[in-house]
Amino acid sequence: MKALVTGGTGFIGSHLVEALSKETHEVYCIVRNPSKIRFLKGLDVKIIQADLSNKDSLKKIDWQFDYIFNLSGITKAKNPEEFFQSNYIGTQNLVEIVAKKNSSLKRFIHLSSLAAVGPCREGKPVDEETEPAPVSEYGKSKLLGEKAVDFFKDKLPITIIRPPAVYGPRDSDFLTFFKMIKSGIVLYLTEGIYSIVYVDDLVNGIILASKAENAKGETFFISGPQPHSTQEIVSAISEVLSKKPLKIKIPKILGNFFIKIFEKFDKKSIINNDKLKELVQPCWICSPKKAEKLLGYKAKINLKEGMEWTAKWYKENKWL
Repeated sequence: MKALVTGGTGFIGSHLVEALSKETHEVYCIVRNPSKIRFLKGLDVKIIQADLSNKDSLKKIDWQFDYIFNLSGITKAKNPEEFFQSNYIGTQNLVEIVAKKNSSLKRFIHLSSLAAVGPCREGKPVDEETEPAPVSEYGKSKLLGEKAVDFFKDKLPITIIRPPAVYGPRDSDFLTFFKMIKSGIVLYLTEGIYSIVYVDDLVNGIILASKAENAKGETFFISGPQPHSTQEIVSAISEVLSKKPLKIKIPKILGNFFIKIFEKFDKKSIINNDKLKELVQPCWICSPKKAEKLLGYKAKINLKEGMEWTAKWYKENKWL
């Protein structure tokens, strides 16, 4: 089976490529910059140099793949236009050309985000029936990407996956929190509760969705075993780092100050003005019940295990 992965050089994408390779798929990756394939080294994968935002670069590709996994996109940007170009226009270009060039595709998997739907309503977990109401520019761009894909649901066997925050080896976003806790100080804006998912569980959910016939035309939330509070997440990271950090709650009115402090820990931090719109929300919980029922999905990695493995990878690769 031939499988194409976009975003394969990134955190989640590289884990998916690795898993697909083990399943004896013939794996291809669309890569904009072939020099940035560090996570793919040693894997049996064929590189296609192209840019999803450039339609002309896509025309040269032979689109006869059995499976296409669209994981391309960005989680941080300097302005809304960057989110729009990457998470919407790039997705639209891809799905348009696939609809024209591949009539025998078995599945088109599109990776979206809980951010496309937004936070909990009245403290209740969101599910696939919840009306989307994103609060950030990132979330709005991911929702537009979903709509671009959904437009072709009558022509392509599409499945949309919405994970919450994802963590694990190779992740640069949670790294900011690890660095902060290692320093001995934890800054936070709200005592929240969150669904999060370890990358291996998410990849398993993605692959299950690609194989399930009843997943065609459907959307699924793929999350961890249970939601966790801010305190539980901080405690789990603190334990694996053997730290007892000082926890300081920052008033929401000092949000910009909060961002500047985070940038001192990591100049490429996920914490930015757009992310601030999400961080002030106290509840980001999604329900994986539909995925459990229709796909047989079940999260296997608990918070302590996941944070231990993540910290180990950070240390071994000198990220922490």
